[in-house]
Amino acid sequence: MTNDPNARSDRINGEMLDTIDEELEMEIDDDRLAKLLTEIAEHPQPETLDRRVYFKELLRLQGELVKLQDWIVHHKLKVVVLFEGRDAAGKGGVIKRITQRLNPRICRVAALPAPSERERTQWYFQRYVAHLPAGGEIVLFDRSWYNRAGVEQVMGFCTEEQYQEFFHSVPEFERMLVRSGIILLKYWFSISDEEQQFRFLMRIHDPLKQWGSSVPWMSSRGRAGSNTPKPKR
Repeated sequence: MTNDPNARSDRINGEMLDTIDEELEMEIDDDRLAKLLTEIAEHPQPETLDRRVYFKELLRLQGELVKLQDWIVHHKLKVVVLFEGRDAAGKGGVIKRITQRLNPRICRVAALPAPSERERTQWYFQRYVAHLPAGGEIVLFDRSWYNRAGVEQVMGFCTEEQYQEFFHSVPEFERMLVRSGIILLKYWFSISDEEQQFRFLMRIHDPLKQWGSSVPWMSSRGRAGSNTPKPKR
């Protein structure tokens, strides 16, 4: 992250514009959005991608997602998408873009809280199985059973034996899902240390972004693969 105050100020302004953009996307229909983009274009801001290009491509791709949703419903397919990655790498933003124009009765998000005392005594994958889709449904896991391979092991929430058992079991578990007819997609999001630090600082100072501070039941942990804790508010 640069030490130049002007560059940092421009970056912060850009991030705040992105926050406003996200809210506009949720509230404004396509015609009104196109008109608004014309007005914004008269007052350009420093950025890496022209906003008109961004929104045009976003709306096109979301239209393709609607077609995909209809195809999944028509063929009674079962789709599971796992989103994993480093803190602040953009998982939540991507999930919001995907679900923004889809039917919530068809495409839903599973973001599991801390396991209950009863769940801790169950087969590790059991509470995830309860959220798997039926025919004609899409489930997006905002973090998944791979918590055990990353944050749980790093922060000491599982034993070494449980950690090793996970790696032994997960390939067969996922093969079972695929054999049952589930289409399983997995995505990993990553950013540089400098970008991650900047986004953490934005969360500290922007109350609208503080909800995104990692998994609720592990909010004090560091990123996977590191013993460095997240900055505290």
